[in-house]
Amino acid sequence: MSSESSSQSLDRPTEELTLSVNGETISTTVEPRLKLSDFLRRECGQRGVRVGCEHGVCGACTVLVDGKSTKSCLTYAVQVDGAEVTTVEGLATDGELHPIQEAYHQEHALQCGFCTSGFVMATKELLDRNPDPDKGEVKEGLADNICRCTGYQNIYKAVDRAADELMEAPSDDLSDRTGGGE
Repeated sequence: MSSESSSQSLDRPTEELTLSVNGETISTTVEPRLKLSDFLRRECGQRGVRVGCEHGVCGACTVLVDGKSTKSCLTYAVQVDGAEVTTVEGLATDGELHPIQEAYHQEHALQCGFCTSGFVMATKELLDRNPDPDKGEVKEGLADNICRCTGYQNIYKAVDRAADELMEAPSDDLSDRTGGGE
């Protein structure tokens, strides 16, 4: 990476950034202080990345960076140079929901929807790491995400359903999906 001044950006320093977002390689120039959440929403059009508390408590901004849950509101875009970023939009394939997204839908775990993408991405990391978590492991795996609506029971049911669906699915059915680990 290099720093340079640009008259187009009011003489603010910039850095080159190349990363993959949902399988698409993006090379651009950004200010070093640009948050990953703002980059993904504004520059990449990934509106599923929500910004709630803006200090890493609520988890609504959770994305996967090289397969690991990451609070995008606490991460600068330049910190993920060379990485593979997956947002909730990157889970669906050809208009077909990922089994995790489908499970959230089937179990009515969406509630108001603001926090859902963060929960879905945390669930993705959890199930990639532990395909058959028990109830305590599910609670621990989602502990960095907050739902302010009514409760977590349907979210926990969705995780259980997604785990069952993913364990039953032939591995080649999911091999084309981004985010790895399946």
